[in-house]
Amino acid sequence: MIDTARRPPLFLGRLSDQSPDLPPASRFADEDTRKAFRITAVRVVAVCVAVSLVIGFSGAVQSPLNVIQWAVDAALGAAIGLAVARWWVPPSWFDDKLWAAALMIAVSVAAPLTVVVLGWIVLLHPQPLTLNLVWGVLPSAFGSSLVMTALAFLVRRPATQTHAAGANAPPPKFLARLPRKLQGGELYAVEAEDHYLRLHTSLGQDLILLRLADAIAELEGLEGAQTHRSWWVARSAVSEVERGDGRATLTLKDGDEVPVSRAFAKQLRSAGWF
Repeated sequence: MIDTARRPPLFLGRLSDQSPDLPPASRFADEDTRKAFRITAVRVVAVCVAVSLVIGFSGAVQSPLNVIQWAVDAALGAAIGLAVARWWVPPSWFDDKLWAAALMIAVSVAAPLTVVVLGWIVLLHPQPLTLNLVWGVLPSAFGSSLVMTALAFLVRRPATQTHAAGANAPPPKFLARLPRKLQGGELYAVEAEDHYLRLHTSLGQDLILLRLADAIAELEGLEGAQTHRSWWVARSAVSEVERGDGRATLTLKDGDEVPVSRAFAKQLRSAGWF
C-alpha cells in the first residue's frame, strides 16, 4: 500500500530538476502494470494453446475437430483467467496470497469453460443436456483450469535483474536523474509511488516522475533486482535479510525494509540474494 503521507505535494517533489517537456502524470498511470500484463497475456495464451495442440496431436483426442475444440477451449480459458487476474483478483494477493489468487482464477475459469464444453457436446455430438452430463464435465473443466492457471503463473513476466558494469564503463544513465541534493550519494533502492519514484539513497530520499520499468532499464550498470512489483533494490545496499512465514524482507543500509514478493522470491534465491 502506498504511504500517501510520505509523498510531498508536486511543487516539493523537486521536479524542477527534470526535463521541462516531461509528459503529464496521467500518461504514466498504471503503464508498468499494463505493459507487464500484455507481455504475460501473450505468453499465457500461447503456452495454453500450444499445450492443447500437443495433447491433441499426441493422440489423446479422436479427431481434428477435437483438436480444434481443445485449442479454442484453451485460448478462451486463458483469456478468461487473464481477465479475472487483471480486474478481479486483489493485486496484493499476487504478493501475499498467491495460492488464493490461483484458486480464484481457476474457479472463475472452470464455470464458463464447463458451459463451452457442454455446448460442444450438445451441438456437435448430439447428447441431451442432463445433470449427469454437467457433473461429468465440471471436474475435468476445473482440472484443466488448474493446469492452465499453473502454466500462467510459470510463464509470468520475471523479475528484472540489473548487472554491474565493467571497469571502464560509463555510469548508469539513471544516476543523472538524481536530484541535486542526492547526487554523489549511493543509490539504495527505487520505489514506485503512484506516478512517481521514491529514490532511497545514502543522502536521503526524494521523488522524481518516471515509470519504474524505464528506471530499471536505465539502472543497468548497477547490480540489483526487482524484488516486488513496486521496488528495485541495489544488491550492495542490503544489510540484512529476514525470512519468515514463506516471505523475505530486505533491510537496507538506512534501515528501510523492502518486501520480497513470492512471485520474485524464487528467482532472487537462485541468484544468491538469500
